[in-house]
Amino acid sequence: MKHPFKPYHHRWIVHAILFIVHCPLFAQVGTWRAYMAYHEPQQIVKGGHQLFVRASDNLYSYNLNDQSITTYDKVSNLSDNGINLIAWNNAANRLMIVYTNSNIDLMDAQGNITNISAIYSKSMTQDKTIHGIYVHDIYAYLNTGFGVVKINMQRGEVSESYILNRNAISMGIADGYIYIKTRDTFNRVDYDIDNSTLSPGVVVSDVVVEYTGSGNNKKPSKKTVIIEGNHRALMTRNLIDPHSWEYTETVPAGIYNADNSDWDTYHELVETLNPDGPAYNHFNYMKFTGDHLYTTGGGWRDGTQFFRPGCAQILDRNNNWNCITNLQPLEGTRFIDATSMAIDKDDNSIIYVSTCGTGLYKLQNGELVKNYTPSNSPLNSSSGENPDYVRVEGLCFDDNGMLWMSCSSHNSKGNMVLCLNTKTEEWTTYDDELLYNNGNRLRILRSTTIDQNGNVWMANDHHDMACLIKINPTTGRIQRFADFVNQDGVTYTVFSIHGMVFDRYQNLWVGTDKGLFMFDEQQQQDPELGMTQIKVPRNDGSNYADYLMTGVDISAITIDGADRKWLGTDGGGVYLISADNMEQLQHFTTTNSKLISNHIESIAIDDATGIVYFGTDQGLCSYQADATEAAIEMTKDNVYAYPNPVLSTYNGLISVVGLSFDADVKILSASGKLIAEGRSNGGTFTWDGCDRQGRRVASGIYMVATAKSDGSKGVVAKIAFVN
Repeated sequence: MKHPFKPYHHRWIVHAILFIVHCPLFAQVGTWRAYMAYHEPQQIVKGGHQLFVRASDNLYSYNLNDQSITTYDKVSNLSDNGINLIAWNNAANRLMIVYTNSNIDLMDAQGNITNISAIYSKSMTQDKTIHGIYVHDIYAYLNTGFGVVKINMQRGEVSESYILNRNAISMGIADGYIYIKTRDTFNRVDYDIDNSTLSPGVVVSDVVVEYTGSGNNKKPSKKTVIIEGNHRALMTRNLIDPHSWEYTETVPAGIYNADNSDWDTYHELVETLNPDGPAYNHFNYMKFTGDHLYTTGGGWRDGTQFFRPGCAQILDRNNNWNCITNLQPLEGTRFIDATSMAIDKDDNSIIYVSTCGTGLYKLQNGELVKNYTPSNSPLNSSSGENPDYVRVEGLCFDDNGMLWMSCSSHNSKGNMVLCLNTKTEEWTTYDDELLYNNGNRLRILRSTTIDQNGNVWMANDHHDMACLIKINPTTGRIQRFADFVNQDGVTYTVFSIHGMVFDRYQNLWVGTDKGLFMFDEQQQQDPELGMTQIKVPRNDGSNYADYLMTGVDISAITIDGADRKWLGTDGGGVYLISADNMEQLQHFTTTNSKLISNHIESIAIDDATGIVYFGTDQGLCSYQADATEAAIEMTKDNVYAYPNPVLSTYNGLISVVGLSFDADVKILSASGKLIAEGRSNGGTFTWDGCDRQGRRVASGIYMVATAKSDGSKGVVAKIAFVN
């Protein structure tokens, strides 16, 4: 007898498969990804049929048999960022990876990771820096700032530590002895020492004296003495005991030269490889426009210029990079510290890049079209000593296609705010006493944005006067908001303004070193009205409330399609705050998530997909969030669910996209029974695949019924479950 349910089973599976063609290749909500640079090879070691390459302080491997490239990062498998050293051990068949913070990973040929955090997590006053790796048998000997650590690479554990309280820079083993070379630095004014006062095998390698004053008043202020020595011990002795070690004047020739490097053999081959990724791990500025993420890496932090290599790095939705690093500025200058980008509204092949030093660049299809400098524009030099040093920041197009920017400096005169008609090449300049502080121009005007009325806003991110500048292009009126006084009369001394953004209700949110502040539409009209800090009730019966994010150094800020605030911090990771500001929805750190660093420099969101990008001091990573930009109208063509069908192996969230803002969503069974319900985050609703009792639903077709926030009817979509 035929199974009575088999024909029906086939029918809905066929329908489910048809659903797939409408679904884009979106990542599962909660998915992390890293985008690391592998541009500059630094070390090459061969392990079996693979080359392991440390490049741009990251790691990739090249398979000599099939010519495949595999990249590694903290999101995928590694324990940390910033690789300082690598070494392959043939006896243990493992790669040692040493990070700049002295954390250690061991990786076998299959990519499995064993972490050894003993040195990294050890609380000690000595310098834990690891200077080198010496491989012998199944062991790796690490040269550190306090001595040598012996690692059993086969078992993945620390075997011994030889604490000599000396800075070990190299070592070797020969003729039954272990040799260590040390280099120690002493800083003092009255350090009178020469080789005659030192033990045999110890010498003064260098003395550097710094002075204060001049002429007869010139006096030594600091003397740096560098002492080098050679130590040895019999391998049969108890090497943990410092008394087993002795100074020695002679060492075997070449004993300190072993580095396990295969650079000479393979560096020409490695130079031809091109692992996917950006050119640099610098992302101080990011903006998602169209279907591309536009980034630059230069700029400022707390009034200090980075002096990073100049680059404009662009990522498309297929994760392909276009890295522009070879711009040729004026003769005698160099392309450094690109600070922001702006894309022509009529032709996205035209991009403008601002820099801290060489003015403004116009690019088309990645090629330099024009370099705007004082010689061909109203831009001013930012240095009286160097007429070619031009600092341009805060690029932004307004709705009329006018390109706004600032030209900050330490100079007392010059065009501070400028506007370029990119079609006619006509410039408009703005100058006002409110753009000055104590006779000098505001120093770091950036974060340019446009409000719904066409006013231009800029933030001065400098401790001399952290403030907001508002410019009315029609009247030319300039206003300055420099007094951070909240609704309760509390005054804050703000030193840094790292970003600002408008929400869907045109409230202006400002991220500072003192926390998060809001200027509503009325407060935006008059600087004397102060600003607002959101109060979050404690809900403990006390009737007290706390200011939202007060005292937190907010280094980046943006708002997603659900009007939620994404706040990056300098050392505290990333916060996600609900649209009503009453709830902390997420707090991502390196300990509870795949976030690659807690120091956030920039945040950008692809509103169409909900991917949130985090630019950190260690590079770029992203998170697939559960909110997208809301649709104006819901239609049967743009409302769909993914993944679809939902297979038995899938346990993540199912996303319904293409919804209007705050849409009402109900999940119904084929018979009309209510399974789940809720509201959309922007244009996305997520469902865990369970009914209201928390049980995973059975195989079948489920209806997604939607309605607008005003109650008007929406559309219906379908989700298939195959358990």
